[in-house]
Amino acid sequence: MLKDIITLDCIDIDLKANTKSEVIDEMIDILYDAGKLNDREEYKKEILKRESQGSTGMEEGIAIPHAKTDAVKTSTVAIGISKNGVDYQSLDGEPSRLFFMIAAADTSADSHIEILSKLTTLLLEDEIREGLLHANSKEELLNILVNAMEKEEPAETVEESDNSLPQVLAVTACPTGIAHTYMAADSLTKKAKEMGIRIKVETNGSGGVKNELTDEEIKNAKGIIVAADKSVFMDRFAGRHVDIVGVKEAIKNPENLINNALSQKAPIYNTAGEKGKMKFEKKPKTGIYKHLMSGVSNMLPFVVGGGILIAISFMFGINASDPNDPSYNYIAKLLNDIGGGNAFFLMVPVMAAFIGMSIADRPGFAPAMVGGLISLNSGGGFLGGLIGGFLGGYITLLLKKIFGKLPDSLEGIKPVLLYPLFGILITGSIMYLFIVEPIAWINSSLSVFLKSLGTGNLILLGIVLGGMMSTDMGGPINKAAFTFGIAMIASGDYAPHAAVMAGGMVPPLGIALATTIFRNKFTKDERDAGKTCYIMGLSFITEGAIPFAASDPIRVIPSCIIGAMISGGLSMAFNIELRAPHGGLFVLPIVNHPALYLLAVVIGSVITALILGFIKKPVNE
Repeated sequence: MLKDIITLDCIDIDLKANTKSEVIDEMIDILYDAGKLNDREEYKKEILKRESQGSTGMEEGIAIPHAKTDAVKTSTVAIGISKNGVDYQSLDGEPSRLFFMIAAADTSADSHIEILSKLTTLLLEDEIREGLLHANSKEELLNILVNAMEKEEPAETVEESDNSLPQVLAVTACPTGIAHTYMAADSLTKKAKEMGIRIKVETNGSGGVKNELTDEEIKNAKGIIVAADKSVFMDRFAGRHVDIVGVKEAIKNPENLINNALSQKAPIYNTAGEKGKMKFEKKPKTGIYKHLMSGVSNMLPFVVGGGILIAISFMFGINASDPNDPSYNYIAKLLNDIGGGNAFFLMVPVMAAFIGMSIADRPGFAPAMVGGLISLNSGGGFLGGLIGGFLGGYITLLLKKIFGKLPDSLEGIKPVLLYPLFGILITGSIMYLFIVEPIAWINSSLSVFLKSLGTGNLILLGIVLGGMMSTDMGGPINKAAFTFGIAMIASGDYAPHAAVMAGGMVPPLGIALATTIFRNKFTKDERDAGKTCYIMGLSFITEGAIPFAASDPIRVIPSCIIGAMISGGLSMAFNIELRAPHGGLFVLPIVNHPALYLLAVVIGSVITALILGFIKKPVNE
């Protein structure tokens, strides 16, 4: 049957492509010329769609692009060998040399799909993979696969001599349910057999759910692995230790996942959905975006908790936390000290620390946190914290490679001495020597620029101040505008600070409105955080917008800047004056034109929301 599915005209042992896009085109041409496709362009569209969900480049020089579509006439696989290798965005960053492009027809029998999928699992065997790469002819390559398939024994998920329940359960699923689903299942099964562990793996492939886990097995298993890049049935795992990873992680590190399941290191899975509802597990992010999200998600509780406590303290009076002010209130000071002096203070260092930890695991935590703290104490704010986080993480990663050459006898002192000592020293030195001074220069330069504008066009000044408040949301540019506003109050000019306050309220309020109006453009977590942004925006806490800006800076930051600029310009145009060194609803009683002040903020916020709603793409949950 295998020879009926794979024909010699679908094999090329000398591909000419030099890039990923070229190899995709060359492989598709092989299929099209062999008469396997109904529509070449439609099939390519589906291949690229799958690649957009995550590169199909694996480790060990393998790439398995695939698609299931009615553009395929006959289910088959094209096999190609590249002598020089092609950069295919593989897991290990190495060039790919062996390409399996699976073309599955929508009407394919399950048996055909399973055979095509089983072919991919053969590539996990070093001997078979090397044999394919060094095949001297198409016939030799095909014979290697045929012989391997004939020798392949059905995988046993539970040893026949042991009738007890499996110790570890797993679920595998990839977007198309063809290649990675079964590669992950095979990888976990084989590794468990080597370890002497009883395992059962449920596959969610294109032909449906196979080897489905039972309630009794779930109840008695020590741990559960969900290696999925698409929706799987999750409610059944409520209250159990569940390790949720991408499907490639199961292919790459099966032993680590199995050990984690046995030791129950994974968190307890909780579900808030209805019984039986399909849970959509997002494909794990990789690279810089993954590290950034790790920092932002761990920073968010500090933003939310600290920001709301600060807002509550303002209810006692703008200056009620100041012991020297007549409105002083002990409760207001307590709330402000907890929320502002501690929770908000930790926000940037925590973000930096978890960025570093995402990059270099635990050894990257301390150097990155120190880098973030140095930024905070030096006026670097949010942007400086990002620099400190990535700097600490990648420096630790470099140290790991350098110290990896040391004798094994020194392995124990690396995490407790070498990594923290040299990581903190190098990160801190770079921050102080190269990062802090430029940020201070930016601050002073902006102050001089703003003062020169103050004697000219006041509306332009308002536009600039409003935009600056939204540029880095608590960072040096934001602080420069805020400081300028305070200085103008001291000089008896109360209009610039009103523009500053209006511009500072727009980012969180605009985002809050966007999450309410354009719900399909934000995830559930973002919509929940958007509710908090209403409180922060009305309380003049611009930092409430930071998690959104960090996760999607290209769209969020420009949208916020435009809205804030309009609010700042309108504030100046309306001749609004503010004598208090703060903003939000709390200062309305002392604003000369409260209705116009609110109007300026509302217009800017609505514009920000509309822009976000227009340029952000819908999300799938």
